[in-house]
Amino acid sequence: MRYLHTMVRVRDLDASLRFWTDLLGLQEVRRLDNEQGRFTLVFLAAPKDLERSAAERSPEVELTYNWDPEEYTGGRNFGHLAYKFDNIYAACQRLMDGGVVINRPPRDGRTAFVRSPEGISIELLQEGEPLPPVEPWASMANTGTW
Repeated sequence: MRYLHTMVRVRDLDASLRFWTDLLGLQEVRRLDNEQGRFTLVFLAAPKDLERSAAERSPEVELTYNWDPEEYTGGRNFGHLAYKFDNIYAACQRLMDGGVVINRPPRDGRTAFVRSPEGISIELLQEGEPLPPVEPWASMANTGTW
């Protein structure tokens, strides 16, 4: 058995792709438009995983966009997805510059949390040892929930 992917339902595919790819840094691996089922599936992977064979890759994120409008609730009860970054401060700055609220800043140089447009909590982790605390992150307060 091998863990393949996590599916997240999205209301606005363009806004979600901007968040997951342009801001968070994942890359689109493949896309399936199903006219009969009236949905689109977009599979995303971390850039370092694309350097590995398919059998060695970490699980992907599957964005599921149903063409007929639906309202989704309960993003918080999903839990969270977690990704490691070479530089958590740079990742948080890119997200913040893109309009994403940093709900739990990386005060410790190791861990931060943000939420996707669908309310999915995403944990950002520093690869390797924590970075030394720096401003503005060291004194930034939590915002909202994660």
